[in-house]
Amino acid sequence: MEPEPILTTATSADVACNMCGFTTCEHLFTKKDFRLVRCTNCGLAYIANPPDAEGIKAIYTAKSSYHDQLLDSGSDEYQRQRKTAHQHMQMLRHFRPDPSGLLLLDIGCSSGIFLGEARSFGMVCMGAELSPETAAFARKHFSLPVHQGDWRDAGFADASFDIITLFDVIEHLPDPLGELKALHRLLKPGGLLLLSTPDIDGLFPRASYPLAKKLDYWPHPEPPHHLFQFSQKTLAAMVEKAGFTVEGARHTSIDLSYNFGTLDSWKQSPKMLAYAALFAPVAVLGQAIGKGDWLYLGATKP
Repeated sequence: MEPEPILTTATSADVACNMCGFTTCEHLFTKKDFRLVRCTNCGLAYIANPPDAEGIKAIYTAKSSYHDQLLDSGSDEYQRQRKTAHQHMQMLRHFRPDPSGLLLLDIGCSSGIFLGEARSFGMVCMGAELSPETAAFARKHFSLPVHQGDWRDAGFADASFDIITLFDVIEHLPDPLGELKALHRLLKPGGLLLLSTPDIDGLFPRASYPLAKKLDYWPHPEPPHHLFQFSQKTLAAMVEKAGFTVEGARHTSIDLSYNFGTLDSWKQSPKMLAYAALFAPVAVLGQAIGKGDWLYLGATKP
């Protein structure tokens, strides 16, 4: 049985629910002094005391080690992201089987690995990325047109894109509902919005939550980078509130080493090793039964 969440009301320093504006929430978990709560009205889970705008901006640079390994095409992380890019493309083709010739905008494109994959399928690719270092890498290494900074400043025309992707981006945004509403205008009618995000309702997050407070260890929430924790239900509700029609969802699992560490990290933390032994099989099972902890959701602009 899950521990009973603590009912609380947002203080003047807390943010209200981004989806419904409600201020009453259930406390779920505290990590790095950031409080993860769940809205009692719509069910959206979010960080009640997020960093301010300057604090968030400072996270997304190589100086803070954000995606710094993706600036080296020989690094293990770069190779892992190549596999992830292939998975992203498989998911995209589930919704659009023949993407050749379609104009794609990837929001939060990082070092451009996915855009390089998409281009190999004949897509016309553009990106937007906050990090100056990874945006520059994408432009130089892949010769991609990538806008560095807020995509709103790029001058993209209304109804100009066939597909907009946000892979593991929506959970980072201070105002995800506002972002989705703004992106709505960039899609052509019938265009595809494709998102991925960790799924708080996946089998592994749900099964591990009862022990989270006892162990003071729950890898699923990742503040301050992740400001929101979505489920299929809450992500679909937000996407529809922004004016899209949900096409469908698919589930997979986050890379096991990302959640549970490696041999080197286990040597440094026996607690992590015990946790991995207990819950890694649960994560594998979750993917097998369609309850993985990584969610893809596709939606169409009517």
